Amino acid sequence: MHNKISEVLLQNWDYAMDIEDWSPPLSDALDGVDSEQASWKPQGAAGNSIWETVNHLTYYKERLLRKLKGLPKLPDLENNDATFAVTESGEEAWQQAVAKLKTVHAGLREIIEALEEGAYDWGGSGHAPGEEVMSLILHDAYHTGQIVLVRKLQGSWPTNRSFN
Repeated sequence: MHNKISEVLLQNWDYAMDIEDWSPPLSDALDGVDSEQASWKPQGAAGNSIWETVNHLTYYKERLLRKLKGLPKLPDLENNDATFAVTESGEEAWQQAVAKLKTVHAGLREIIEALEEGAYDWGGSGHAPGEEVMSLILHDAYHTGQIVLVRKLQGSWPTNRSFN
């Protein structure tokens, strides 16, 4: 069986958000999380809340989406830590943050579908689109694991999960 690179990227993009493979997808990691759980932080200066992590993921997805669509860049932030900032509170704001993450993810999926075999052909400077997409897939997997760990620490992750 021969898969085109764009098909492999799409498959892994879907694993990152919606389809259980070796690990829970991001949508499962966020399922049932309320704003209080999303704001909870583990002890220690290095621990991020789920909400902070969602904002971080959204920032980098939106940055790539804008780049690939030829839209103006997001404003530069002071540093990577600023991508984790949460400036709102409450259930409605949390649901909006999750919805934005999923909307931006879906927008990038449309771009990935259109990449075809040119995903790694790049005449410009920097990384090819396929490289950047693969990097975000790995980035999602890393941070999804962190979200699951935070949920385990706070006791909001199911003791037993069933999946296909």
